[in-house]
Formats: sequence, C-alpha cells, structure tokens
Amino acid sequence: MLLTGRLSPDFKTIADFRKDNGTAIKAVCRQFVMICRNINLFSESMIAIDGCKFKAVNNRDRNYTRAKIKRRVAAIDKSLNRYLAQLDSFDLQEQAVEPAKMQHINKQLASLKQQMADAKKMEQLVEESPDHQVSLTDSDARAMGTTNGQKLRSCGLQHANGR
Repeated sequence: MLLTGRLSPDFKTIADFRKDNGTAIKAVCRQFVMICRNINLFSESMIAIDGCKFKAVNNRDRNYTRAKIKRRVAAIDKSLNRYLAQLDSFDLQEQAVEPAKMQHINKQLASLKQQMADAKKMEQLVEESPDHQVSLTDSDARAMGTTNGQKLRSCGLQHANGR
C-alpha cells in the first residue's frame, strides 16, 4: 500500500488478471495443496466448520425470542393501561363522550387483548423450542447479534461469491 500510494485495482483489473493467469493460479494452488499433504497438514479426521454470516431473508418482525416477547407484552400492557386510564377519565367527566371515540377505544382494547393472547401463544412456542427462538418465515433461521446491531442469519453454507 505504501509503494502504490493506496491505489487498489478495480473489479475489472482483478477479473482480467484471473482470466489471463488462470492456469498459473491453478498451478500455484495445486502446489500449495501438495506441500500441505507432504507436511501432513491434511488428514481424514480434519473437520471444517463454516461460520459465515449473511443478511437473512427472515423478517426481524417474524422472529421471536424470550426477550422480544417480554418487550412486546410490556408494550401491550402499557397501551392497555393508557386506554383504561382514558376510560377512567371519561367516567369522571360529567359530559357525554362521543360514541365514535368510545367505539374507537373499544376497538383498540379488543385489538390489544387479541395481541396479548397471540403473544402468550408465541411465548409458549418459544419456551417449547430447543433454543428458545421461533421464526415464522424460516424455521431454520436464527437471530444473531452483530457489531452494528443488525441481525443476521447463521448458515452452514457459503455462497460462491463469499457473501
């Protein structure tokens, strides 16, 4: 990097190099494998584990863990308490409440109660799961923390382009 002044080849330069020197690259790789075999670096008992991480198709909103369900239940409880407090304040007022407002609040309460029931069902599924994680999109997908806060999918296979 010092000698080139931080110049780096673009994709076309690399592709052309690979195209023009394909046989030489293969020969170098073949020699490397032979050297490794000669010094007994390979054996039949060797196991390779691929720890690739790549962006998942799994929707973050359809992946559930204990902590996520706990946060969801807390948010539903908070919303329920807010609507119930609003109903209590209506009871204390002497003037009549608009029927449309009451209908909206009752609809929201029914929705929140259904969401709470769904969260309790999902909590049961998560507890029954071996790793306490359930994905509705892809049953094999698992949320993994990364340094930038995104969740990635763990996979045993890696694409040919390394992603």
